[in-house]
This record gives sequence, C-alpha cells and structure tokens, in this order.
Amino acid sequence: MTIVSAPAGSGKTSLLRTWADRAGKERPIAFVSVRAGRHDAQLFWLDLVGEIRGALHKAAEPPHATPGFDGSAMVDRVLSELAETDAPITLVIDDLHELDSTEALEQLTSLLTRLPRHAHAVLATRHDLPLRLHRLRLTGDLAEIRGPQLRFAENETRALLAASGLQLPDHLTATLQQRTEGWAAGLRLAALSLAGHPDPERFVAEFSGSDRTVAEYLMAEMLERQPKDVQRLLLRTSVLDRVNGELADLLTGSIGSERILLELEDANAFVVSLDPDRTWFRYHHLFGGLLRLELRRTQPEELPELHRLAAGWLVGRTRIADAIEHLQAAGDWSEAAQLLTDHALSLTLDGQADTVQALLVSFPARTYENELALAQATADLNRLHLDEASAHLEIARTYAGTAPPDRGNRLAMAIASLELLLARLRGHFDGVFELMDSLPSPATGQSSAEIALGSDLRAVALLNLGVTEAWLLRLSDSERHLTEGAALAHAIERPYLETACLAHLGFAATIHSFGLARQRCEEAIAVATRHGWDELPVIVPALATLAGAKIWTGEFDDGARWLERATRAGRSGAEPGTRLLLHLVTGVLHAARGRNDLALEEFDAATRVNALMAGEHALTARVASWTIATQARLGLLEQARTGVAMVTDRQLARGELCNAIATLRLAEHDPVAARRALEPVLEGTAPVNPHLTLIEANLLHALAHHELGEQSAARAAVERALSLAEPDRLVLPFAMTGAWKLLETVLPRGNAHSAQITDILDAVHGSARRVDTGRDRAEPLSPSELRVLRHLPSNLTRQEIANEMTVSLNTVSTHIRNIYAKLGVTDRSAAVQRGRELSLLPGGRA
Repeated sequence: MTIVSAPAGSGKTSLLRTWADRAGKERPIAFVSVRAGRHDAQLFWLDLVGEIRGALHKAAEPPHATPGFDGSAMVDRVLSELAETDAPITLVIDDLHELDSTEALEQLTSLLTRLPRHAHAVLATRHDLPLRLHRLRLTGDLAEIRGPQLRFAENETRALLAASGLQLPDHLTATLQQRTEGWAAGLRLAALSLAGHPDPERFVAEFSGSDRTVAEYLMAEMLERQPKDVQRLLLRTSVLDRVNGELADLLTGSIGSERILLELEDANAFVVSLDPDRTWFRYHHLFGGLLRLELRRTQPEELPELHRLAAGWLVGRTRIADAIEHLQAAGDWSEAAQLLTDHALSLTLDGQADTVQALLVSFPARTYENELALAQATADLNRLHLDEASAHLEIARTYAGTAPPDRGNRLAMAIASLELLLARLRGHFDGVFELMDSLPSPATGQSSAEIALGSDLRAVALLNLGVTEAWLLRLSDSERHLTEGAALAHAIERPYLETACLAHLGFAATIHSFGLARQRCEEAIAVATRHGWDELPVIVPALATLAGAKIWTGEFDDGARWLERATRAGRSGAEPGTRLLLHLVTGVLHAARGRNDLALEEFDAATRVNALMAGEHALTARVASWTIATQARLGLLEQARTGVAMVTDRQLARGELCNAIATLRLAEHDPVAARRALEPVLEGTAPVNPHLTLIEANLLHALAHHELGEQSAARAAVERALSLAEPDRLVLPFAMTGAWKLLETVLPRGNAHSAQITDILDAVHGSARRVDTGRDRAEPLSPSELRVLRHLPSNLTRQEIANEMTVSLNTVSTHIRNIYAKLGVTDRSAAVQRGRELSLLPGGRA
C-alpha cells in the first residue's frame, strides 16, 4: 500500500493520473476520486465497486444504492470482486480527505488490512487520516510519499519550465524554486504566467511569502492574461463542484463553454476532465478556491443568482442534494427546505441518508423546524429513532394543514407513507389500514418529477402495508399489495423496493402452498443476489421463510443452511417482525431435531422481541403455544402452567393454544383432559391455520388415544393428519410432537401413506431408510427421488413435474435415471409398478 500525503497544490492528483496512465497499460487500475464533502459511506463504496468492475472489464449490472447499508458486507463484497482475478490490480483513491464519514474510514481500514497479495492500494490525501495502518508499517507493506518528496528541486523546476516552452537563466530558475519552495501548484501557475511575459526577471522578483500569497499573486497574473470570455467562465463557474459545457453556458450566458474547458485542460491550466468522454470537468481544488475568493471580491452581488441558476439546472437533472446546497448558498432557505422535504425519502432510497442529515444540520438553528419536520422524520426513521420520528410527524401534520392545497396533498401522502413505516417498525398494527385508506392519490396534471415523487411514496406505502398484513396473517391482502408494490417499484426503477416486496411475498405465499412459497423466496433471493444484496437485511424475510419451508417439509439440514444465511444477513439490523420470524424458525428447527432446550431459548427470545412491539404480531399465539408445549415436553410443568395463565382470553380461544394446553395435559399424563382441550380445534370452532394447527391437533389427539389404549382411534387420527400433510409433504408436526413414533406402531404396513411415512421417518432419523418388504430389497431412494417417483403414476410430462417441484428439467431427468437404476427398471410404468411393490407408492401389497 502507498499513501501520498501532502498539502493542497503538491501535485498529488497529477502524479497519480500520470502514473495510472502509464501503469494502466500493464495492470488493471480502479481510480476513484472522492467528491467534495462525501458524507455517505455507501456511495463511496459503490463508486469503488463500480471502478473495480470496470477495471476488470466485468459486464455486471452496476451496483445500486440501498436505504440500509452494511459496511462489513460491502468490504467483503470488494474483497470478493478482487478475489476473482489473480492478476495484479491497483486501487487508487484520490482526495480521500474529502470522505466525511468516520464509518467509511473504519471500513476502509478493514479493507486495506485484508487486501489479497496481488492487490495494491494507493491513497492520496491532504492530511493523515485515522486509518490505523501500523501493522502494515511494521511488516514493510506500507510506503509513504509526503510533502518534502513532492517538492520540486532546482533541476526539476528547470525541466518543468522547459516542458512549458520556457527557458530562464539559471539564477531566475533558482530564485523561482526558492520563492515557491518547490511547491508544484506555484510553479505551474508561474509557468502559465511567464509564458510570453515581457519581463520575466521582474515577474520572478515581485512575489514572495506564504503559499496563499504566492498563489493569489500568480493566479491574478494568469487571469489577467486570459481572454475576457475565459475569465468570465472561470469565475462564474467556480461556484460549482463540477461543470460541463451546458451548465457553463447557462452561468455565463454564452455558448462555446465546452470548447474553452477542453482547451484549458489541454493547456494544463488547473482543469481536469472527470470522464473518458471529457464532458464533465472540475478545477484543481486550490485553483477553484482562489477563483471563488476572487469572485466574492469582485462580483459579490452575482453570487446568489449564480447559485439559483445552478440549483434550477441541477433539479432538472435530479441532482437534488447539490441543488439544495446551492439554494442554501444563495440564502434561499425556505425553497431549500421545501426541496429537501419533498425529496428526503427519495434521497434516502438512493443511499444518501447521511447527506440528508448533513443538509438538515446546515439550516439555521430552529428557524425552519416546521418546514423541515417531514425531512427530519425521514432521517429519524432511517436511524430507527422512532420516538423522535413520531414527534416530527406530528409537527409535519400540523404544518401540512396550513399549506396550499396542492402542496398539502403531497405532504399528506408523504406523512401517511412514513406513518405506515413507523407503525411497521414499532409493530403497532392497529389502525394501519386506516392509514392506507387515508393515503391520497397523486393529483392529476402533475409534472413528471411530481409523479416520480408520488410513485416513490406509494411504492413505500404498498411495501409497508403488505408487510404489516403479512405479520397479521392477512396473507391474501399482503400478497396483493406486495405484488402491486413490486410491479410499481420495477416500473420506477427502484430495485431495492422491488426486492423488499419480493422478499416478503414468499411468506405471503404460504397461504397457497409451501412449494409456491419456496419458489417465491428463491426468485427474491436471485434478484437480491444479482444486486449484491444477498447478505443484507432486506432479503432476510425470504431467507427465513425458505428455511422454514424446508424445515416444515423435513429438509432439516438444508433448512439450517438457509437459516444460517438469514441470521448472518440480519446481523446489521432487522425489523421486529422479521427478528421474531427468525427466532421462531430457529426454534422449530431445534425442536424437530429433538433439542427442546435450545428450542425453548429461541421461543423465549421471540417472546422478548414480541414484548417490544406496540401491537400484537399474528405469530404471537404461535410463539406462546410452542413455548408452553416445549416447556411441557421438557418437564417444566409449572412454567408451562404459568404460561397458560398469562395468555389473554382471545389467545386462549385460538387453536394454537388449545394444542399447547393438550400437550401440557399429555405431559401431566391426563390424556382425557388433552382430548377435551383439542375439541374446539377438531370441531372447527377455534380459529386455526388449517394446514398446520389442524395437523398438530390430530397428532396430539392420536397420542392421547394411544395412551388410553384406543389404537383404532389413534390410527384414524394419524391418518387424518397424514392426509392433511400430504399435499405439501409436511414433516415438521410429526417431528415436533413426537407422533412419528406412532407411524410404525399403529398403522398397517403398505397403507396409502407409505411413501410419506418414509419421508417423515427418514427426516427424523436423519438418513435414508431402507424399505424391507419381507421378500426383497432395493437401494434406498433419496427424498428428492421419492418425490419424483410419486409423480410418475400421473400423466405429467417431465417438464410439468419440474414445474410442480420448482426444479429444473435436468434435475428431474437425473432423478428419473437414478430411480430406474435403483429399482432395476428401464421405463416409467415399470418404475411405478416396482414402487408399488416396495410400498413406496400407494396401492402396493401389505
């Protein structure tokens, strides 16, 4: 690693660009210049990732910003990009002192200390930064170039002048070097001013003193020698961080600015192009500062109008943050406040949350609190300061009531959207639907910019509404709103919002089947992976739901892997509803594996998360019921009884709690009381999830009959449970309740559910189970092969089977080949016949 640390005007950027132009012919170079006042760590990292991909000629989709940001994951992402090549690659980061983010500097330290050996980093900064690179220094992996090494010696000064077409006597060259102390910027300005000067000796003799004095003198000399149109362009565009020909024409009131900028760059006159097409330019930082000083000295009355012109142009190009800064510089605080209020949410979605915060701080203290309340609420919600957000939303509601109708309508839409988000983050679900009903529709006759703002708000509202409905188990409504939100987000090119909607659609799809839920989750994960978001909290709902779906169908090991990914992705912060889901899924996995002690820890953690919510999550009853049931199975009967006493009457009426009480009664060896507790579920008077709670109730009913010695009734209850579980091939209820033990004792051999029983027992025992028919044996089929085998008696084609199983055609074909080989057959009908003989399919011999 190399650090170039020296004051402004030392030639750092010129050095790096010259070196990169030469070295770039031999190795890939990713060159990033940090923009002035870069507040957002995420945008810095996305710039770096984009430059790395460009340097490696990767045809990947450009990275997108997100409202949420995990710096550690981004560092890992950069390291992953670098690991894809063994060739030497160099990362050049210029103007690093402009990175106004302690968070980003800490993440950069992590990256620099973990770079692969084939990667080289070069950092340029005006002053040392807290990067904690002492280990690299001790191991000899850090080179440092500082101010004294960048100062021009006399012979270098002579070479610079000669390259500029100047030949000075040796004593003037020595004087120039001494007066500037070898300062690169001073020498460049001197060379520009000396070109064609009538009295070089007088020129050299007349300046002396500090860097700033020298620079001001030399700049004045250079400006005076420029044509009037060039002087006007330089001064009037100095208010800009970066400039192109069109914007320069606007600020100068003339045409031909791009030609002048190109000529200035070619003349090495402190103008640098920022893109390969040479359409955007910036002035050397020192030169730009001196130009602004001269503009304030000579034309102070022009400054506000120049900033207003720039702001108007930038708004039209959706560079909102830059436009707000120009309005602030012009003193147009009210207009700046309105623009920030309108765009705070969109800026946050664009990954500029820290910029929003910095802009808010830039307003005069306590002067525009009412106008900025909505923007402040957006910033509060992004930082999860929920009480502060609520207070600012209250101020915003009052302010919106005094605004003109058109603006009041827009503010009302924004307030409703943010209130939905606040309700979701608090777990305060009561009244959320009234909020959605009060969400105004965009007014007709709006401009395209206003429509875009309204679309952002509506997409966020649909997401929040759909998530809230999912957590209330209003899954049909959730599915509808999330689908609409994903489509809108896709149309307005908001991939993060689209991914967020898709991530929750998997959970909503459980109303139809676990197969569809898995498909939806896999689609969402694929979208997130394409954008590099597969390790971020936005995709955790899909990862957790996919893990849960696999666990419910007995794929415990695979489910555990997805659950580990979900937990890792949620480490940087997931909302309460998602955290509750994670604990719940983790708990049922432990319970399915017979680790009820670990399951109880997770259910207790879910209970603590639920206690933090302002309202009742729809999974609350399930958490309470599984906590009580797990305590009973562990012999913690008094705790279980206390748990029953603490739930509300409304919860006690739910099927989940009926099942929990039945489990407790079985643990108390009172099967009659257990059957009595189950009656509301089995008779259909208790609210239940028909697939999950009803299966569990039938299994508990079977256990009660078995304990009473009523084997015929036990068999009937198990068969009812198997029939309910068969469409989705559900295994988990049998594992959690322990009712899997009945499958080998109360059911006759060769029954209609033999294949499903095989799945259940294989999952519980953790290995493929050989089927002994008493006459012959076959090599065991894997769970996936058994699923394919069950489709073979149908008229479905291989492609249709693949669609049903949500796998590829190649996967189905591979499974069929394995089935034929293991069963010793050569065609489909023979495989079906052999499967029936081995009781792998219904209709075999007993």
